[in-house]
Amino acid sequence: MIKNISNLGDAALYCDFGNKVNRETNTQVIRFFKSIQKENIESINNLSPSYNKLIISFDLKKTNFKDLKKLIENLNITNEDDLESKKIEVPVCCDENFALDIVRLEKKLKLKREKIYENFFNKEFFCYMTGFIAGMPFLGDLNENMRAKRLETPRVKVPKGSVALTEQFANIYTFESPGGWNVIGNSPLQIFDSSKDSKEESPNLINPGDIVLFKEISKKQYENYNE
Repeated sequence: MIKNISNLGDAALYCDFGNKVNRETNTQVIRFFKSIQKENIESINNLSPSYNKLIISFDLKKTNFKDLKKLIENLNITNEDDLESKKIEVPVCCDENFALDIVRLEKKLKLKREKIYENFFNKEFFCYMTGFIAGMPFLGDLNENMRAKRLETPRVKVPKGSVALTEQFANIYTFESPGGWNVIGNSPLQIFDSSKDSKEESPNLINPGDIVLFKEISKKQYENYNE
């Protein structure tokens, strides 16, 4: 579980679960994150989980580091069996107009594009965290033979909906954004919806702990998806 809890500035806690980036460690972070969410602690402003860390921001007018640290240490953490997760299917079109880096990946991975896509679409992905841009999911874990570094020169604009790979992760760009991940396709699915930003409904389609399966679709299916 938590290795250490320390100050992060004047009004935040830094919960450290260790240095490993794997599903087991991240599941501990998510269980802790969801347990705190359920407590609905008034003094907590925001919770930000990552691969192996959890940042808890709080209101200095309502609590302080010492009191909140003690409260968190005494929480009854959700059992693993109670960890709720969704299984989400994400359509992806791999038309050459969307697969911006497939040729680069063929060279870097020494795999034919057919094999790259076969490996990708047969993989079940686990959402470690969301971030960088709103709602962007970081999805692991790619097999060793599918791992490539970021682009040497990042793009100024990566199209919204781009599905991309780097190192052990896949992601989906929820907005047009700068980025250096290897783009292999595009999804017409809306991954982030700001109109749902409330305690009752998350604006993220994919949240930490969810399982994602990618499904290949044709260019025509892509164009007609939202009609």
